[in-house]
Amino acid sequence: MTNPYAPPRAAVQDVQDPSDTLVPADRGTRLGAAFLDGLIFGGMVYLPFLLSGILTGGFPGSARGSGAGVFVLGIGSLFTLAGLGTWVVFTVKYVNENGQSIAKRMLGIKVVRTDGSPITLGRIFWMRNVLNSVLGIIPFYGIVDALFIFGEARQCLHDKLADTIVVLA
Repeated sequence: MTNPYAPPRAAVQDVQDPSDTLVPADRGTRLGAAFLDGLIFGGMVYLPFLLSGILTGGFPGSARGSGAGVFVLGIGSLFTLAGLGTWVVFTVKYVNENGQSIAKRMLGIKVVRTDGSPITLGRIFWMRNVLNSVLGIIPFYGIVDALFIFGEARQCLHDKLADTIVVLA
């Protein structure tokens, strides 16, 4: 016979904390991803513009600058915009899917919240990028931000501000 005055009971299963299964990304891999992301962005956005200017002499003030050179420079600008658009599409797609930039996807790492939950595009954009860029006006902030990676949690200062970690994907 059950006691009608007993407190309610529930069958509870033990669950594993998702942060226990997360493996922090190696510092070198994170550095490589940052470097590779810069190369990818430069190759997709700046390279078409620079190549068109160099090949045609179409930069203002150049000795070979002519009408044809300026036209080709305009074409280079269109390729630059196309490259920027392509970069934005892939970056937004990968961040929404799995918290990864193009290089992070290539190197098998991703950004998640410290509790292991997926990160949102807004948090990456506002907390990891915009806020970090604004704080970059403070002298030596960039150095301090990067040196935080050598802590036990392997979190840069921008990771701590955004409540994120970079882990193996």
